[in-house]
Amino acid sequence: MNIPEVLDWNDLSEQIQCWQAAGERVVFTNGVFDILHVGHTRYLREARGLGDRLVVGINSDDSVRRLKGPTRPINSELDRAEVMASLHFVDGVTIFADDTPIPLLRVLKPDIHAKGGDYKTPDALPETEVVRAYGGDVVILQLVDGKSTTNIVKKMQEHKP
Repeated sequence: MNIPEVLDWNDLSEQIQCWQAAGERVVFTNGVFDILHVGHTRYLREARGLGDRLVVGINSDDSVRRLKGPTRPINSELDRAEVMASLHFVDGVTIFADDTPIPLLRVLKPDIHAKGGDYKTPDALPETEVVRAYGGDVVILQLVDGKSTTNIVKKMQEHKP
């Protein structure tokens, strides 16, 4: 079985530098992506449309528990990363353990950092200063209303016998 590769930060950074040297624009986004749903795939395709390559940072299990509570994640970081790497419009995946992607962005230096519309402006993101400092752009994308892992989990709990 051919399992898509999840790269460490340094290997992914080298790949990004190669793409950029070839004139390709690299877009980065990050998140938990616990139960992949249509909101995620629409968001990821929109992010990919901002450039030539899409790189995704997946929150580690420990960071998800800090951000979402002790019952999350539902799927392990390696499972979530493998599912993400399997998507044809995703070109690179890595895992990060921090609560924000700031340390990862400092290493990867993508051209564009895309985030979901739960942030109203780039200035609301803690990582914007870091991205702008190395010359990158921050883009806020539309959220898909009503589509979230939290809503899916809630619906599943409501339908328990």
